[in-house]
Amino acid sequence: MRITIERSNLLKSLNHVHRVVERRNTIPILSNILLRADGQNLDMKATDLDLEVTEATPANVEQAGATTVPAHLLYDIVRKLPDGSEVLLATSTDGGSMTVQSGRSKFSLQCLPESDFPDLTAGTFSHTFKLKATDLKMLIDRTQFAISTEETRYYLNGIFFHTIESKGELKLRAVATDGHRLARADVDAPSGSEGMPGIIIPRKTVGELQKLVDVPDAIVTVEVSDAKIRLSIGSIVMTSKLIDGTFPDYQRVIPTNNDKEMRVDCTSFAQAVDRVSTISSERGRAVKLALSDGQLLLTVNNPDSGSATEEVAVGYDTDAMEIGFNAKYLLDITAQLSGDEAIFLLADAGSPTLIRDTAGDDALYVLMPMRV
Repeated sequence: MRITIERSNLLKSLNHVHRVVERRNTIPILSNILLRADGQNLDMKATDLDLEVTEATPANVEQAGATTVPAHLLYDIVRKLPDGSEVLLATSTDGGSMTVQSGRSKFSLQCLPESDFPDLTAGTFSHTFKLKATDLKMLIDRTQFAISTEETRYYLNGIFFHTIESKGELKLRAVATDGHRLARADVDAPSGSEGMPGIIIPRKTVGELQKLVDVPDAIVTVEVSDAKIRLSIGSIVMTSKLIDGTFPDYQRVIPTNNDKEMRVDCTSFAQAVDRVSTISSERGRAVKLALSDGQLLLTVNNPDSGSATEEVAVGYDTDAMEIGFNAKYLLDITAQLSGDEAIFLLADAGSPTLIRDTAGDDALYVLMPMRV
């Protein structure tokens, strides 16, 4: 294999692909990235056996061929080469090493044979549809923070995507929960998604996907089966295994009879929560909300270091009540709201609270209270 390629093109593609590769691997080939030069393209592929990303980038191919080289090492080398430079990639005659040359810099990397590189065979997909990258990004951004990190409840370690009828319209819905909070977001269901199986996309795939859908005006082709999902964005193709488990019936925890409404300016509320929680301990991050007519008093007590209070003006004209929440969870949710105001629908100190945005996007949040 012998090719020349612009550094910027090579770096951009490596940036998308190399992140899949784990830093520590017991299987040497999984530390490598597959490079295949053919026609006028260099194809790159990386995998961790659960997630696979491929990307094609234009290159001047003098001699076609394929090999695998250490992913993070190649990325670091290309990253440190000067802007605007051309990079020569050439394998040795025995295929045991690859030269990376640019200007006066020359590196030799150990190769492993292409035949050893695993292929995450996709199988057949039952449903295919197209989605705006902005819609997919919104679904991920609004829900990702609520993904559970508790490995024992593995079925909560991702975002649950499914289609559902809501107010007479078919929606594509994303849901994530860790048992303490729940995030739900909807977009109009694209044509072809009707009747798709409910799927749980793993946390790592969600994180990589979030970086790839940052392209405005892009269209994502989504292919789904019971076990895998494949997403194509331009020249990038991501294939991932899905979490094999049953997502809980999240509808049961979304309250429908919360009759106490509080409206609060999102920015001033978040800043006040952030200020008073400065005094809270890492162990107990509880903040108490005391509601009375038009007024909200935030209180944090830490036996080791003291206490803090702050008053915030709110729209509230029902019975006075007190309720406690985890300050970090409150800040995570308010960070997702794009409207000027947050709407809190409360029942009592022991029941889940519903939080909505005034911006009109189809997202809602449920937060379990804490004892304070």
